[in-house]
Amino acid sequence: MEKASANAKEWLGKGVPEEVLYVKNIIATFGDLQEEGYTDIIVQPTHMFFMEESSDLAAYVDAIRSIRTLKPKWRPFDKIALGRPALGTVGPQYDYHEDIERAIQTLAGDFALAKKNKAILVYMGHGNEHWSTGVYCETTKAMREMYPDVKTYIGSVEGYPAIDDVLRYLSAHAKGSKVMLKPFMIVAGDHATNDMASAEDDSWKTLIEKQGLKVMPVLQGLGTNDAFAEIFVDHIRDAAKDAGIALK
Repeated sequence: MEKASANAKEWLGKGVPEEVLYVKNIIATFGDLQEEGYTDIIVQPTHMFFMEESSDLAAYVDAIRSIRTLKPKWRPFDKIALGRPALGTVGPQYDYHEDIERAIQTLAGDFALAKKNKAILVYMGHGNEHWSTGVYCETTKAMREMYPDVKTYIGSVEGYPAIDDVLRYLSAHAKGSKVMLKPFMIVAGDHATNDMASAEDDSWKTLIEKQGLKVMPVLQGLGTNDAFAEIFVDHIRDAAKDAGIALK
């Protein structure tokens, strides 16, 4: 408990709001909303794509949604909708390729900065070890097509493509170039600060520098980009429309 308290103080000291640091889990949040009298709920994930965490979240939502009582008034909620992540989701209802294209369009500033600095742009995604992370490869391809003047690669902390794949790409394409490192995540948290940009021996910055390349870390999550954040707002609107929930 003392260690947890010390960690909390550290993050609060770095400016992380208490409502973010002490955010409740999905079950507790459902309980609070029911107590407050809400009957229609929209759950909007701030994930990049439908992978492990989104699958788990959908399971929780489906479980609450499936509750049936003899008297309808005792059901916890009337309607529960689940929005899709930033780069979309599996299934035919929404073409995730269109979601990817829109997301990339909001990142024009990143590519402009990389071009200005004559740098290769390398994004660090989170990834996972249980679902396919092939969407990163598709997104990388789409980025190269939309911004052909900037060499681009997306790697992931977990799964494929890993840092070894990033290093192989840079070995073949960098040739003395500068590398701009940026998190392909909503916030620049622990992974960005430590795994990506720290001076630790196994950080991406250190491993890339060992190839003789100059690294320019940019510690800004995608959530600081208003145009990118607007994607989630629109996905909330889509989820509400699909579920027949009127937004006020």
